[in-house]
Amino acid sequence: MTTHSAFKLPSQPIGRVRAGSKAAHVIVVGNEKGGAGKSTVAMHLAIALLRMGKTVGALDLDLRQRTFGRYLSNRRDWSERHGVELPQPAEVRLSPSSQRDLDLSEMEETERFSNLLSDLKQHYDFIVIDSPGADTHYSRLAHASADTIITPVNDSFVDFDLLAEIDPESYEVGKPSIYSEMVWECRKRKASLEKRSIDWIVMRNRMSMLDARNKRRVGEGLKRLSQRIGFRLAPGFAERVVYRELFPLGLTLLDLTEDGSTIAFTMSHVAARQELRDLLIVLKLPDLEGASIPF
Repeated sequence: MTTHSAFKLPSQPIGRVRAGSKAAHVIVVGNEKGGAGKSTVAMHLAIALLRMGKTVGALDLDLRQRTFGRYLSNRRDWSERHGVELPQPAEVRLSPSSQRDLDLSEMEETERFSNLLSDLKQHYDFIVIDSPGADTHYSRLAHASADTIITPVNDSFVDFDLLAEIDPESYEVGKPSIYSEMVWECRKRKASLEKRSIDWIVMRNRMSMLDARNKRRVGEGLKRLSQRIGFRLAPGFAERVVYRELFPLGLTLLDLTEDGSTIAFTMSHVAARQELRDLLIVLKLPDLEGASIPF
């Protein structure tokens, strides 16, 4: 696979910890397109891990919109208003460099990110990072330091184009896109510098309940592409109104039976919880394989 000529990453490992020390597993939820549901996935994954008894650090790298960060803030506010103690990941923040020179800016951001990641790795079991829907230096650093990358995509060829080109007549999969090239470069770098691999999972998210020709074509294309560039396919979350209702409350599907929740728990929510369980099973995260899922 050829890599994008503008792609740059540090030549040294990022977020190192002392040899022999236990280090957190870094999960990056990322792609370079908005609207795929990255923050919803990051939030539900973080709370699921907490409810499974793990400690979790959280980082939102969309420094402008901060959807994941606002979701966490809404959660703290809801908890305080209702006097209910909800599991909450430890949120940390990064600020952008103020350097006007690009090289100096990237050097400063690399040092900030690496120092922060080193500290987080020593204090938590998992770190969940929500990346922006754009190509930024922080996002590249996060992808390069990931142990697991989760890429949510909607069932459309607009989202498929994030991963690879598609022939408009035959629907044959063409060459990988610049995002796939970026992940490929990060995986090569991790293998070379740290002798470890990055597990890349693509999940079909916000899926329609209805069968459609376009949906089938996207699914077939993803299966072919996964064999070519080495990602794993995971079941995603169906399109449900409840996700839009949960954000301003700061709640997840795992919180609907808490005192103070005004959203009635329905069979649709039972099915949605099963989707989250299925995702956790496919992810095969360390220390969780075969573990009981308490929701």
